[in-house]
Amino acid sequence: MLFSCGYIYITEHAQESLKKNKNVFISTTSGIEDLCSKREELNRQIRQEEDEKERLQHDIRVLTEKLSRVNESLAQRLATRANLDRTIAETEAAYTKILESSQSLLSVLKQEAGNLSKATEPRKKEH
Repeated sequence: MLFSCGYIYITEHAQESLKKNKNVFISTTSGIEDLCSKREELNRQIRQEEDEKERLQHDIRVLTEKLSRVNESLAQRLATRANLDRTIAETEAAYTKILESSQSLLSVLKQEAGNLSKATEPRKKEH
């Protein structure tokens, strides 16, 4: 059967084909809209992650600089402590030598004082 549509004559088969194509078109359009919506959501998530990445990179730079300053300070303090440890050890060694020398000197003085006392004591007369 033929239908007149202006100057175009459409058969029943052609009309069914157009209906199917219309449904496919509607379905395709709806599918494209769904894909566009998913793409927009994905773009939003990408922007969020890019922002987070930028914040993290900034934090890393700040922390790296801070770590560098702490490492420099720590190195200086460790060097100062090593110098102090060496000075303390040298001072303790010198003090020990002085102490030993003082004890030796005191012992010699006591011995000499004892010798002087004996030398200056009056001698007892023997009967």
